[in-house]
Amino acid sequence: MQRFGTLSFGHYGPLGGGRQLTAGDMLHQAIDLAQGMDELGANGIYFRVHHFARQQASPMPLLAAVAAKTERIELGTGVVDLRYENPLYLAEEAAAVDLISDGRLALGVSRGSPETVVRGYEKFGYTSDDPRGADLAREHFDLFWRAIGGEGIAERDPNSPFGGGTGMQRIEPHSDGLRSRIWWGAGSRDTAEWAGRTGLNLMSSTLVTEADGRPFDILQAEQIDRFRAAWREAGHLGTPRVSVSRSVFPITTAEDELYFGHSGEGDGIGYIDGGRATFGKTYAAAPDVLAEQLAQDAAVMSADTLMLTIPSQLGVAFNLHIVESFAKHVAPALGWTSNRDE
Repeated sequence: MQRFGTLSFGHYGPLGGGRQLTAGDMLHQAIDLAQGMDELGANGIYFRVHHFARQQASPMPLLAAVAAKTERIELGTGVVDLRYENPLYLAEEAAAVDLISDGRLALGVSRGSPETVVRGYEKFGYTSDDPRGADLAREHFDLFWRAIGGEGIAERDPNSPFGGGTGMQRIEPHSDGLRSRIWWGAGSRDTAEWAGRTGLNLMSSTLVTEADGRPFDILQAEQIDRFRAAWREAGHLGTPRVSVSRSVFPITTAEDELYFGHSGEGDGIGYIDGGRATFGKTYAAAPDVLAEQLAQDAAVMSADTLMLTIPSQLGVAFNLHIVESFAKHVAPALGWTSNRDE
């Protein structure tokens, strides 16, 4: 585990006791958190994307603001639901954010997760014969992938007063190197292998869509192995990035104990999209215990990046406390390199 960051759902709404966290509060707090994490040396800050919910939904304005307020930290998504996206507009936005950040964007994309509405992407103007929209996501990805690679997309107009010419015109702006920093959020071994063949990086979350009795971390480590094997067999150059997500809470204060002292639990088995899935456990313990537990997590130690899922509703100060505790007392034992040392 060379790098770590946070993954936030960006929940907002009632907090209890008459308190309310607004969408504006959530966005400003996300920017403040990114600044604090950048100063602490954390490597990345990543945001979930969920439409029709009181969560982060339109990540590009937020990522641009984070880019403008930070210097070193990687910023990205985990993941953009491609069923909802105009792929060429997404390519333009991603390139713009990457240029603003001087090449710090790590854009995670995929089919997305189950929604709070039925076929919500149809309300955005996209239709699919697949009840889950998986074919739509792959179709949108194919065009997005071509566009960020600089391929000509539209025929130039020789009579245009703005330059004209002949041949095919690429999407602008274009950011060199962005394509090497696109991640695919994979829940299954087959999807991970497809990502490796395609030349993407791999984002693996807190669940896998397999359930054969083996522990979650072993199933996820196998997924990672298959991804890397597919990458090599396809002949891609370089080394792909791999991230995994975990709920990790170092308990160093009475407040930590109050919130998370009883959160430690084993793997879970559940159902998602009509199939059985294995869900990863929550890690909550004293820092030295956490370091030992995570060192035994096969997927955490196989990946280069660990994303800590954080309770954004608890505010900036508490989440910076979690990050600082992890950075000081847990991460060094796992092989971590601060963004200040990169």
